Amino acid sequence: MQGLMQDWPLLVSTILDHAKVNHGEQEVVTRSVEGPIVRTTYAELHGRAKRCAKALHGLGVREGDVVATLAWNTHRHMEAWYGIMGIGAICHTLNPRLFPEQLVYIVNHAEDRYIFTDLTFVPLCEAIADKCETVKGFVIMTDREHMPETKLKNAICYEDLLAESDEDFEWVKVDENAGCGLCYTSGTTGNPKGVLYSHRSNVLHALTVNQADAFGMRSVDSVMPVVPMFHANAWAIAFAAPMVGTKLVMPGANMDGPSIHELLETEKVNFTAAVPTVWLMLLQHLEASSGTLSTLKRVMIGGSAVPQTIVERFEQNYGVEVIHGWGMTEMSPLGSFAAFKPAMLELPAEEQMGYKLKQGRAPYMVEMKVIDDDGKEVPRDGKTFGNLVVRGAAIAKGYFKGEGGQILDADGFFDTGDVAHIDEHGFMQITDRSKDVIKSGGEWISSIEIENLAVGHPELAEAAVIGIAHPKWDERPLLICVKKEGSGVDRDSVLKYLEGKIAKWWMPDDVAFIDEIPHTATGKIQKRDLREKFKEYKLPTA
Repeated sequence: MQGLMQDWPLLVSTILDHAKVNHGEQEVVTRSVEGPIVRTTYAELHGRAKRCAKALHGLGVREGDVVATLAWNTHRHMEAWYGIMGIGAICHTLNPRLFPEQLVYIVNHAEDRYIFTDLTFVPLCEAIADKCETVKGFVIMTDREHMPETKLKNAICYEDLLAESDEDFEWVKVDENAGCGLCYTSGTTGNPKGVLYSHRSNVLHALTVNQADAFGMRSVDSVMPVVPMFHANAWAIAFAAPMVGTKLVMPGANMDGPSIHELLETEKVNFTAAVPTVWLMLLQHLEASSGTLSTLKRVMIGGSAVPQTIVERFEQNYGVEVIHGWGMTEMSPLGSFAAFKPAMLELPAEEQMGYKLKQGRAPYMVEMKVIDDDGKEVPRDGKTFGNLVVRGAAIAKGYFKGEGGQILDADGFFDTGDVAHIDEHGFMQITDRSKDVIKSGGEWISSIEIENLAVGHPELAEAAVIGIAHPKWDERPLLICVKKEGSGVDRDSVLKYLEGKIAKWWMPDDVAFIDEIPHTATGKIQKRDLREKFKEYKLPTA
């Protein structure tokens, strides 16, 4: 017997419709690429998204076509998102931090029809335009006054495009399982692969991240997504915020400490989200300027493991709660949150910190387990390592155009490529990427744990750990560090700092100093490049 409920498809456009009707007066504030602060509302954003959709339809874009964006977090970017998805097309977010040749590959692989670009990235578009085989034109997201002279063929002024359109447009009714968003992995091995989100998966994921033990946003909140919209949907905030009517504060192109701090204070932001490097810049600015955080209550940190020093500085110096999360592009992207259970509230601060530094537990609609090499689930004892696998309502079942082949096991689980363990409370902790774990004497050493401890050294700006071949132990850890400006720190002082904080057999066999640690386009440490750089390195213990 079937239930007698209405058939109400989960389409992204319904989120913006809801925001207009129920939270139409709520502000969306942007530090524009042109400079000034721009204030709009959900009602106005809804109308401009309709104008964008109708204009795209006039340009010949139809259901299933792919339209790219190359833009910062702004109200215009959100309008374009909802406009593209609202006509049944697929919004393809391009990461400007990729190399030009990677962007060309992605644009051609996705078969992008148009590219919406901010002023910042016009030179980048000009450099790759001739190699973009399917792109018919570039929509430059600015007004006529700031429209640049450009050699781009068929360059369209965004504000002119909207002015020539109107709001008399019905969202295209597509199946809720139709594709609506496309985001490519950072491509640490081989070419980037496309993850194609559906309307249904985006709506469900927005509901997931807005659970109380996750983001828990409300209409009375002021939220600033510092994490870019080109990083897997700004961690779903661009969907979850209008769903509940949260005030949105969009930082635009200025991601430095002073600019972020200014918006946090002037717009009374109480919740924000970004990767650890952004918060390091903010904390350094606050400490140098004796700044305060008068309204900020919670900070979501993901993208890479959060160092203990960041948690301590936020919570002890500014009274800001840090929420540690984990996920990946293939998971839409968030898969776990380090939200306490009741028993943890009674623990000593030191034990609580141990849980805060874990990647956390799965919310509803995400299943995760750790398996051994034979595919058997290992005990949830917080000690037994294995391969982390996941499945759920917003987790990829394949890559765009079949790249990578079959990616699910017989039970429908996706192998994340992470090595992890899960404890009796369901808290998961990643100890390494499977390709980065250091195998020493038949045991595993976590490079991530050593890195997070090392960056707590007051004279180190960043640290990375890789395995170096060893004749007796197979591999031993090499700690690679970047000194803070003006620091005279040396090998022995770094190793002494680590003593007592990790097991003796985990201690790095050597420390190397370099000027800069390479990163992927999503801000993760690029260990492939470090392994290449140090492939001839001889450890003093070898």
